Amino acid sequence: MVKTRFAPSPTGYLHIGGVRTALFSWLYAKKNQGEFTLRIEDTDRERSTQASVDAILEGMSWLGLDYDHGPIYQTDRFDRYKAVIQGLMEKGLAYYCYASPEELDAMREQQRANGEKPRYDGRYRDFIGSPPENVKPVIRFKNPQEGEVLIEDLVKGDIRVANSELDDLIIARSDGTPTYNLTVVVDDWDMGMTHVIRGDDHINNTPRQINLYKALGAPVPKFAHIPMVLGSDGSRLSKRHGAVSVLQYREEGFLPEALLNYLVRLGWSYQDQEIFSLSEMIEYFDLEDVNASPSTFNQEKLLWINQQHIQTTPIDNLVKHLTPFMIQKGVDLSNGPELQKVVDLLRERAKTLIEMADGASYFYHDFESFDANAAKKHLRPVAAEPLQVLQAKLAELSEWKAEAIHQAIHNTADALAIGMGKIGMPLRVAITGGGQSPSIDATAELIGQQRCLARIDMALAFIAERQANA
Repeated sequence: MVKTRFAPSPTGYLHIGGVRTALFSWLYAKKNQGEFTLRIEDTDRERSTQASVDAILEGMSWLGLDYDHGPIYQTDRFDRYKAVIQGLMEKGLAYYCYASPEELDAMREQQRANGEKPRYDGRYRDFIGSPPENVKPVIRFKNPQEGEVLIEDLVKGDIRVANSELDDLIIARSDGTPTYNLTVVVDDWDMGMTHVIRGDDHINNTPRQINLYKALGAPVPKFAHIPMVLGSDGSRLSKRHGAVSVLQYREEGFLPEALLNYLVRLGWSYQDQEIFSLSEMIEYFDLEDVNASPSTFNQEKLLWINQQHIQTTPIDNLVKHLTPFMIQKGVDLSNGPELQKVVDLLRERAKTLIEMADGASYFYHDFESFDANAAKKHLRPVAAEPLQVLQAKLAELSEWKAEAIHQAIHNTADALAIGMGKIGMPLRVAITGGGQSPSIDATAELIGQQRCLARIDMALAFIAERQANA
């Protein structure tokens, strides 16, 4: 059975690069009817925070990246790591290293001066004398000194590294706590991981970890190192490019399905398709189709994909995601039409849920003033008569439906021998407060007859005052 994992460190927020790694791992497990594990790698006690853990869990939940196992915390497994390290010591596969920080610095300086690559020189690898006083030793793994390591990478292809290029890895710090390279190997072994999918910034760790697997007699998982996500300027993705907490995208009105759709396309493709449902991602995803080159983050493309998902997401799901934004704006949803109907009307235009919430407000709350530019352009004295005639026709309607409203607008234009725009635009500004809205007849239907008539009164008063002040 395929088993994958996502293993973030809770030393900061869950960002775009991390989410893409989680997504690829999740998709590969789902694609192959496998299992997906969430593991929190919190051995860095100084930098790990509960707030970061909470943000990771909340982000995964919002995105819908459910896990079969976890969250598993490395800090709950210290006894297991200690036992593995002790076993390596007993087999002569690890040793105490007494080199002080000053000693190591001097060693590296000398290596640089000699034109050599700075690295630990193994000076305590076969040490049998009396250990120096007042030095708390670290424990190093005895890396093989002959041969090479072959990484059969599912994205990058075969990568060969000579063991002579690798120094003896620290597997336990001087305070006894295990290091990342040890814990990740033990965890992936114990949890039966078959595929390790992670960023290619880990490639330097992989040959060392493969040697550890072999020393422990553990099966070596398959590796897939996915390329980095870069900013628009070609540099590593940072906050200024959009590498913010994934939860900020929720706050900015993005749908989780849209964000996942955008991220899956950063380095993976399926024919010429751009828009994917979650089920399609699972069906089509394969590591063989992941590009080995870095991808570039593009905020405009993300917005476009979000807009496409807003247009196609089932209404009830869209309402679920939009409701918190409406409440945040102080909108009383009981004071107007069903939100489903408003959403269906607004979904064609909105790029984000924030835009949709802004556009939905006038269906529930009356406004105190008109948009200045729209009013200046369309609520002019010449619009007074068309609005008065139309208001009278609208007041007579016994059935307040879009078709009847449209006919009233059409009849008004005919009666006054003016174009539909001469009445449609003043009406739009009158009943919505601004110059942008969906189809005006459908908008008026949802706003309601009495509200529309009262708002036309407000527009006529505005025109009269404007004329008086002219």
